[in-house]
Amino acid sequence: MSRIYISPYGVGLGHASRMLMLGEQVRELGHEVSFSSFGEATDFLRHNGFQCERVPPLELSWTSEGAFSIKKSIASIPYQFSNFTKQLNAEIRNIAVYRPDLVISDTRLSPLIISKVLKVPSVVILNQIRLLLSPSLRKIRIARLYEEINGQLLGALWSFAEKILIPDLPPPMTISEKNIWNVSTTSSRVKYVGFTAPNPSIVPRRLEEASQMLHLSSEKPFIFLHISGPEPTRRPLINIVVSALKELEPEIQYVISEGKPGGNPCPQKISNSGWYFEWCPIRDELFSLCHALVIRAGHASISQSIQFGKPFLCIPIENHGEQLANSDKVSELKIGISLRQDKLTLDTLKQAIMTLIVSEQYRKNVSHLMKIAHGLNGVQNIMKEVKPYL
Repeated sequence: MSRIYISPYGVGLGHASRMLMLGEQVRELGHEVSFSSFGEATDFLRHNGFQCERVPPLELSWTSEGAFSIKKSIASIPYQFSNFTKQLNAEIRNIAVYRPDLVISDTRLSPLIISKVLKVPSVVILNQIRLLLSPSLRKIRIARLYEEINGQLLGALWSFAEKILIPDLPPPMTISEKNIWNVSTTSSRVKYVGFTAPNPSIVPRRLEEASQMLHLSSEKPFIFLHISGPEPTRRPLINIVVSALKELEPEIQYVISEGKPGGNPCPQKISNSGWYFEWCPIRDELFSLCHALVIRAGHASISQSIQFGKPFLCIPIENHGEQLANSDKVSELKIGISLRQDKLTLDTLKQAIMTLIVSEQYRKNVSHLMKIAHGLNGVQNIMKEVKPYL
């Protein structure tokens, strides 16, 4: 029996969710699994039955409107550097005590550095090799130069791992292309394994039960608002989108999931046609039942929408370079509509949602991509890369 140490990034639940699936696969083979993370991810992994060591956080800063705060993030650099040092100390203790046969990192550098020091094999899974600055900063030449240098440096650090696995579709359909491409220090080493979102496999009985519980009508379009990401960014977006959805009643019906770990799993009725979950235990069923989705532009949310073949409205976190780049690719592929948060109004939201309901173009394009995605099982492909170390 081998010991596997998995360390996902802790902001939001996208990284933790895909590593949870991987951890379950490894454990089913009879191997021992332990996690380390921070933030909401730690509680999420513990709630799902895994040991998870909590390490000092490395988090971005947000405004009260739910946007990425450039000023606060710059001001917090000394604090983040201090926490990264503490995180290294925590990981050298964790890994030395646990003595794993393999370290798997999801977008975290500290476990890779320590595994290199302790001569433990490591694999990194990430959809963001480089850190993209916000569009406003990228207008400045020195900022673009910094972004390039920073990308090459990060690429060299990610290369501490024996393997660099990208949980995305291969070019030219790569959702996270701007976050991955044009980094010379990793370009020859990356391997695309496909999305790590689960392939839909829901029995009709569960779909019927979910539909009955929420009194969903087959005669009205159903919109699923699945908001994920850092906690400070969720509530401001939910408030404005709910206002738009209420104005579209009674033509539509909708369900909102706040994605709050440990939140109330029971739905609350918030209007004649609307329901609200703090934590939605039937997320996959609602992905399958809905006509269209409203999501953030995180990689996990986009990949799951594609896996279910659902057109979607994506609203990237303002000033968040990675999500803005993902949303640009969504627009290029014409699999959904992208709206900037600072441009949101009730009218633009209502128009975008109704366009997704009536347009066949988005549905056809995302269905095409879904077929490609189903041919690449990301979790199984990662397992193939990991098995030689077990």
